[in-house]
Amino acid sequence: MNREQWRPFLKRWSEEWVDAHDPEQDQPLEAEVARDRWLGFAPATAEKVAAAEARLGRALPPSFREFLLTTDGWRDAGVFIYRLAGAAELAWLADADEDSGWIEAYSDTEFYDEEEDEEPEGTILARSLRLSLEGDAAVMLLDPEDVDERGEWAAYWLASWSGSGPQRFDSFHDLMHDQYVSFHALRRPPGATRDHWDAEVERARLAALAGEVEAPLAVLEEASRFGSDRARLLRFQILTMLGDTDTVRLDRVAVVKEERAAFLHAPLFTRELLPLVYAEERQAPMWGSTTLSLLKNCGLEEGRAIALAFDPDEFDPNRLTYGNPEFDAAVHDILDRLDAGPEGSDEQTLDALWPELRAAIALWRPISEDHVAPVALRAHPALAAMITEERGREILSTRRGS
Repeated sequence: MNREQWRPFLKRWSEEWVDAHDPEQDQPLEAEVARDRWLGFAPATAEKVAAAEARLGRALPPSFREFLLTTDGWRDAGVFIYRLAGAAELAWLADADEDSGWIEAYSDTEFYDEEEDEEPEGTILARSLRLSLEGDAAVMLLDPEDVDERGEWAAYWLASWSGSGPQRFDSFHDLMHDQYVSFHALRRPPGATRDHWDAEVERARLAALAGEVEAPLAVLEEASRFGSDRARLLRFQILTMLGDTDTVRLDRVAVVKEERAAFLHAPLFTRELLPLVYAEERQAPMWGSTTLSLLKNCGLEEGRAIALAFDPDEFDPNRLTYGNPEFDAAVHDILDRLDAGPEGSDEQTLDALWPELRAAIALWRPISEDHVAPVALRAHPALAAMITEERGREILSTRRGS
């Protein structure tokens, strides 16, 4: 990434940072940042960068060198790094008295897997170049011994509170982009980037309803990284239809942040997603948290009321409403025949009735503009067994809701 590419990226980041600033909660902006809408500084001269390279004994990697020639240091690289070093402030981590403690802290063997042939993290840190000067128990580094064919050094982000070791990136540019994404995920600043992803999410929704699967999923995953709750919600539904329970449970679509309280009253949640929450609770093991337990302990009265109202003995998936009246009637007709069959819901009976459920998808209509798939079907154990990953993909590949 050269200076012509760094400058517009950093300018956009700066402007979005200033626009997202909350004077009631955040530290005051520095006067020059507020005036110039620029988190950086004046560019380093080529001579200043060369002097830093001579002092360090190494030529700096291309993307970082070009960064310094764009801005000699940086404020607020993400939410948890407050200052990046300029050329004259660069130092090896081992030589930085105030930060060298990171090396000892991560020299314990518990932080790496010897069977995976991983290098001890303390060894990586001991040879790394420190980039950050201030942070919230977090640091950014470059590893001069991990170099790719472009001359880029591997970059690391590490926070003591993260619960894991250093997070590796292929280059300084990739690390900075990740910090930019993290800033968006946490702050959702107004501006061109948020507008772009909002538009991309809407296009992905329409593509998903038209029967596309992989392309919308890729867009929604990236938009989710940028903090789009709508993207998370749409992606959750697609993954649910594919039976990807591990990812779905990690995603926890029942967002329990205070600003999402209204969502817990929306028809999409109460009619489509809450049955999944209840079904998960009935099938939950004795250990581990469930979505319902998160709702119970989230601090929201709405969430606690939903959790306390659940009675596993009263939850009957046969009495659920599975969508709009025409689709619901077709689904219940299938369920009636499942119950009436001599073998109940055995695999042969499920296979025999699958073509009818597939045909019924033509009757399905979304509840809202955030609804792309009949996910409530998976709240019924027999229907969940019927809809294999392949059949879920077949449902998603069908044009829906027209």
